[in-house]
Amino acid sequence: MTSSHPSSSNNSAKEMPSMDVAPVETVQRESPATDQPMEIGGSAFWLCMVAILVSVFLSALDLTGIATILPTIAAVLDGGDRYVWVGSAYTLSSAAILPLIGGLANIFGRRPVMVACLILFAIGSALAGAAKNMDMLIAARAVQGMGGGGLLATTNIVISDLVPLSQRGVYQGFLSLTFALGTGVSPIIGGALVQKASWRWFFYINLPVTSIALFLVVVFMKVRTPEGSTREKLGQIDWFGNLIIIAGATLSIIGLTWGGSRYSWSSAHVLAPLLIGLALIAAFVVYEAYIPKHPTIPFKVLVNRTSVAGYIATALHGITSISFIYYMPVYFQAVLGASPLRAGVDVLANSLFVTIFGLFGGIAVKVTKQFIPVNMVGWIFAIIGFGLTSLLNENVHGATWVGNTLLASIGTGIIFSCTVFPILAPLPVALNASALAFFTFIRVFAQTWGIAISGTILQNQLKQKIPQSFLSTFPDVADLAFAAIPEIHILPEPLRTEVQKAFAESLSTVWKVMIGIAGAGFLSTLLLKEVTMHSTTDDRFGLNGNDTKLGDEEKARDSELEVSSAQGEVADGKRSEQ
Repeated sequence: MTSSHPSSSNNSAKEMPSMDVAPVETVQRESPATDQPMEIGGSAFWLCMVAILVSVFLSALDLTGIATILPTIAAVLDGGDRYVWVGSAYTLSSAAILPLIGGLANIFGRRPVMVACLILFAIGSALAGAAKNMDMLIAARAVQGMGGGGLLATTNIVISDLVPLSQRGVYQGFLSLTFALGTGVSPIIGGALVQKASWRWFFYINLPVTSIALFLVVVFMKVRTPEGSTREKLGQIDWFGNLIIIAGATLSIIGLTWGGSRYSWSSAHVLAPLLIGLALIAAFVVYEAYIPKHPTIPFKVLVNRTSVAGYIATALHGITSISFIYYMPVYFQAVLGASPLRAGVDVLANSLFVTIFGLFGGIAVKVTKQFIPVNMVGWIFAIIGFGLTSLLNENVHGATWVGNTLLASIGTGIIFSCTVFPILAPLPVALNASALAFFTFIRVFAQTWGIAISGTILQNQLKQKIPQSFLSTFPDVADLAFAAIPEIHILPEPLRTEVQKAFAESLSTVWKVMIGIAGAGFLSTLLLKEVTMHSTTDDRFGLNGNDTKLGDEEKARDSELEVSSAQGEVADGKRSEQ
């Protein structure tokens, strides 16, 4: 067979480059007979895909719609300074459970973990809809978050089992498209239910969707499950490591939630949990690198520059995307005077562009077989887009705000589906589950930072810009923005215009900060190296009866990558096969 590399078979050793910056060479390889790309298709595959996409849609529904109905919930349940936890409890529990998900999926199999997450999400939704007070609602949201976060991780993992990375661009785009669609229609659903029925139905409608997803997963997701007794499998769980990361994530998110709202950022109530939490997260990384026999997150996923740069980009995108998704409804309601339903409809325009270009980004990676240019383009669009979004004011209407936010939506969508490629390309396919669980953890944890950063900026700016006569009616309010929105439309002129202008200027500051964070995202692409993407999947998982075993050379390369990773070398270099 003819090699795709110009050197002969005796001289084509697989090169493992050092951490030094070197010219990038993309090697197109021809799969040998023993490493044929997996064939994708058939009814079993597509029914499994439907189960995955419904689960992704479900997990996205409650992420953004809560911002639309939160002012109403605060008024009905008399939330006081606790209603900020309605949103935070979801992200807190999601982030805390995510590192564990990858290990559980490897030990018990993908389907049992996914079924458990769907059941948790359903229980949380039912309890949230039936909540009689704010404490019950917050607890229910925490249960929902564990299920929703687990679904995000397991759906990504199952996709990696079914579709090789080299062919995953389109399917990753479908995943991003579905998630963006869920986050897009969620504010509309929330706004409509608040106006036409009750906020409780925002949670109750999850139950029939969860039932559909559960049926599809149980009946059609016939994927392989690892053998072994339950006792043996429980012995493989890194209990102490998970305890460290759960405690660290919980404490740090508590600090982020309190910071700038309930307490000042310099308060011990904020600094103590935040610093202790971050210290525990750092301790978790060190512990995982040296101590456990079965680590929750194998340190090998973090020893090459390209994967680390992909994780950094994922974190920065998590901050910018959630700020854009979470606070655009605030602009529509506070500045333009839109109702909750109208704000949801307006947000849909942004979500459609995020959806379309999430799919476009995945297709572009598949067609070009390169992930660096697509990520660069996405960040460029995001930088320019946030710059244009920062120009929005209280006098903007209709097509003007759509045009100003268009590029930010495009950039957000492209990056949504494309940071996973540099993370996985340099790693052995056997590490997919752990790498993807950590990928989802980074995204969710960063989204918590995004809400906290943007919320703090907005809160501080509003306190400076809102007329004192209106500000004095909200003494010691935890979140001034959400508390003030329901009152703006009944204010007399010119006070109403002054308040709307204050909101517009405060949000403009938020978007200017996002310009800088998007700029850091673009710089992270300079750390990437183009790596030929895998054409095979992990033969321990996948659909029953569909053999997609690694070829001899793929196994040899993965073995070499693992050895090299253990020695601290970079695995994201030129790879070729005979």
